[in-house]
Amino acid sequence: MQSPSRFSLLKQLYVQVLIAIVIGGLFGYFFPAMGTQLQPIAEAFIKLIKMMLAPIIFCTVVVGIAKMGDIKKVGKTGAKALIYFEVVSTLALLIGLVVVNVLKPGAGMNIDASHIDASAISSYVHKAESGGGIIDFIMGIIPATLGDAFVKGNMLQVILISVLFGIAMLQTGERGKPVIDFIDRGLQGLFRMINLIMRLAPLGAGAGIAFTIGKYGVATLLSFGYLMLAVYITSFIFVVVVLGAIASWVGFPLLPLLRYIKDEIFVTLGTCSTEAVLPRIMMKLEEAGVEKATVGMVLPTGYTFNADGTSIYLTMAALFVAQATNTDLSWMQQLVLLGVLLLTSKGSAGVAGAGFVALAATLSSIGTVPVAGLVLLLGVDRFMNEARAVVNLIGNTVATLAIAKWDNTFDVAKAREIVQQQKSPKSALTDVPASKSSHQSFISEVWRRPCALLT
Repeated sequence: MQSPSRFSLLKQLYVQVLIAIVIGGLFGYFFPAMGTQLQPIAEAFIKLIKMMLAPIIFCTVVVGIAKMGDIKKVGKTGAKALIYFEVVSTLALLIGLVVVNVLKPGAGMNIDASHIDASAISSYVHKAESGGGIIDFIMGIIPATLGDAFVKGNMLQVILISVLFGIAMLQTGERGKPVIDFIDRGLQGLFRMINLIMRLAPLGAGAGIAFTIGKYGVATLLSFGYLMLAVYITSFIFVVVVLGAIASWVGFPLLPLLRYIKDEIFVTLGTCSTEAVLPRIMMKLEEAGVEKATVGMVLPTGYTFNADGTSIYLTMAALFVAQATNTDLSWMQQLVLLGVLLLTSKGSAGVAGAGFVALAATLSSIGTVPVAGLVLLLGVDRFMNEARAVVNLIGNTVATLAIAKWDNTFDVAKAREIVQQQKSPKSALTDVPASKSSHQSFISEVWRRPCALLT
């Protein structure tokens, strides 16, 4: 009886990914040179997912808007999403600001900024200096050609095209129905493809961790352990307090929600990429009762405008540099820093080194914190990326649920039924047939006890 149960447990994606992360970490630690050679495997997995993003977003948004039946509702949903993103991102920045002032992870380092070799961050500083303003950002949402957005994989451009095409199909009425039906069937095929690719998630996650440990080593963790601890504590507080409160208001309590998306959380931990799980999260949110149009508009847009984990990190990293270089900042200067970060942190999704570019742009603009101090973060940044990515993932999942609740496009009863029954949605989402074996009862009981506080 035990053997089949254990075998069934190993068939679960989150268990496979967790085992791969442990093996990858050990491999990177004991064989660092070989561990760094595994990076292409992790990158290949992420590229396989990314190639699916544009068509999935397009099909989801077009079908959702066409079935929505009201053009005005599309605009209202977008406006509500942007308001939510700004409010919650500001809360993330404020929490990071408070915690870094309380814990002071950079205090006592006494580093002279004039003696720091800033050549290692010259590329990030150059990107920050050459970056455009708000007008350039807005113009960047408009693609040069219709196919350019799909070729480059720019999510905001794809969303713009999708919304316009969806509205056009909505206006055509019955004549556009065959086109919508065709796109809807194509979407189901794309979801099937994602499920096939996700079977490679353990390889991608394990290789990603092996590369990180092999390249940066455990010594980096020990040197900047206090900063890492501060970032992880802040992330935990934000998820439990802020996102937990929002999830409870929505009617989908936090811990059951985390249990529902546990596969995606573990994949994000291993790959440090939220894009790697975007299609799966879109599927799960739809199956949990959120309308297709809301999922298609809110979730991908949140990847650019609602990076809660990144917001926490940016505030703490900037003030860590200030503390480490003995740069005193008044509360007013810190609030100015927060305001600048609200602007510089937007629109950098999918850009290599986006966090450093945003930090460099912020520190350059305020002029009070030495930009050269970013060198201190180069080694440890990769180890804090896991916290950023996971919080970004959870934050955007909760955001989509919240906007759906606000917009009356969320079936709360359906969502809670799915969570309580511990069933995967009966669609292309299912990877492996669920088994009502003893291990599932055990896992359910382990989760149910702590969940009692938030359910």
